Amino acid sequence: MVESRPLDSLAKDIGLGSHEHIALVGGGGKTTLLHALADQLVGSVVLTSTTKMGSDQHRGRPVLVAPTTSEIMAAVARSPVVVWKSIYGEKALGVSTESCDEWFGVVDHMIVEADGSRRRPFKAPAGHEPVVGDTTTTMISVIGADALGRVIGDQCHRPLRVAALAGCTPYERLSPASAASVLLHERGARKEMPLRARLVIAVTKVDAVNIPFVDELVGELNDRSPTTAVAVLEFE
Repeated sequence: MVESRPLDSLAKDIGLGSHEHIALVGGGGKTTLLHALADQLVGSVVLTSTTKMGSDQHRGRPVLVAPTTSEIMAAVARSPVVVWKSIYGEKALGVSTESCDEWFGVVDHMIVEADGSRRRPFKAPAGHEPVVGDTTTTMISVIGADALGRVIGDQCHRPLRVAALAGCTPYERLSPASAASVLLHERGARKEMPLRARLVIAVTKVDAVNIPFVDELVGELNDRSPTTAVAVLEFE
């Protein structure tokens, strides 16, 4: 049986280095991972999005809106900061990939929510997704284990795309083998990943009911892509 790991050891478990540009893509749980990594990484950290986030998702961290690079450098010297382009009520608009690439040159770590899933546990990207910077070093693709064994049309964001990459219909249940096909597909979790970046698959929402599916998923991923890191995490 696969061993789940606590969230607070994620950076160590997946071998993050001293200078990382991390793109979080895929299903729900990305914001939780974004903040967890900010707490674990050593050095100056910027948290942002290249899509949209809830404006309440700063979790008490300092927020900078449309800052200059100099303002970011001053702020990150004290603590990790959240950076957005603008805020409209409950929504915060993310920044450009060009800004992420530029700031990565002056801070130790960029952690970027680069995809949206409408809180669904699994997805396949549309043509314009994800929005990933050229200097990205690690792409973390998230899948909630509660999607496994459930009907694709009910549980997944962009279910027609999930089904197409999995080679089935959206009325079928998402098997571990089908999920692995999407996660490892060039138009799935690897879409827009820079050539020099590495892929990490994060499996969340693991419980006693779905752990057999998770075991099978991890086995499929290890068999098909032995160099891809897989993190099975203890959080909902």
